[in-house]
Amino acid sequence: MILSNRRSFAVGLLALSGMAACSNGVGTNNAARIDARVETTLDTMYNNYPGTKELATNASGILIMPVITKVGFGIGLGFGQGALQVGEAKVDYYSASSASAGPQIGVNQYSHVLFFMTPEALLEFRESRGWSAGANIEYAYKDQGEALIANTATTGASVVAVVFGQAGLKIGATLDGTKYTRIIP
Repeated sequence: MILSNRRSFAVGLLALSGMAACSNGVGTNNAARIDARVETTLDTMYNNYPGTKELATNASGILIMPVITKVGFGIGLGFGQGALQVGEAKVDYYSASSASAGPQIGVNQYSHVLFFMTPEALLEFRESRGWSAGANIEYAYKDQGEALIANTATTGASVVAVVFGQAGLKIGATLDGTKYTRIIP
């Protein structure tokens, strides 16, 4: 009986996660759709956080994830797709996925951009078979939608993350434990 309830719970959570992703078009492998979302996300970020233009200018490459959807009820799942841009060119497409366990409930969506500030950091990301975000990321924002912080402390980091556009019932968004995998749209 308990096993059946756990299995039903897990299936329900996966279905809810899938519905959340599908309703936002996140589950598509269409390059043109991803490209359009990437451009909209960059425009939004640059307009709302002008300091990110300087980060982009100084970065060796940037990974733009337009919509990450996270669903959590004890177990949390997250997914999104985006593009790696070097200069003005989109060179690769990536999916981001995450899982977490612990006290959590709700749905959250947000955008994030990773700025690879050194050629070495960009090369490490591109050559990995599944790069995971963790302690190697410096955040250039204050949580809860406050002003962006991009100063000498963040620009000295090899990878800088900007998380913005948070909406939903879960509070806060971090990239710890997020795995990025190259995809072919």
